[in-house]
Amino acid sequence: MSRGVQTGRLWFFYGLALIASVLAVVVWSTRETPTLESAPADTGRGAELYSSMCASCHGGDLRGTDLGPSHLSILYEPNHHTDDSFRSAITNGARQHHWSFGDMVPVVGLDDDDIDAIIAYVRQQQQIQGFEG
Repeated sequence: MSRGVQTGRLWFFYGLALIASVLAVVVWSTRETPTLESAPADTGRGAELYSSMCASCHGGDLRGTDLGPSHLSILYEPNHHTDDSFRSAITNGARQHHWSFGDMVPVVGLDDDDIDAIIAYVRQQQQIQGFEG
């Protein structure tokens, strides 16, 4: 095989490697990564509802009390406890499974919009404050 053919093949493979690298960067940068679920822009109502309906157990600062766990615990990040998990716990209560606080009873008096506002507030605060280990 002549030196010119070898050089041509080498440049061909360099070109393929470059194209593959560029494609990998494009795919990697545009892939969907797990993020906090979308929250409505106005979480003020959620903050008020959280304060009146949730803070007595989960703390006004979301860091928990002796009655309930912190919502800033890494266990409550969206990939572990989804918004639907929060919704179910609020609506139906939740059996004790991560903590020793006992079962959570359902929270009465909230409609779907109220629950969505509370979840949006919690997710916003998780984003702002970060998660604890």
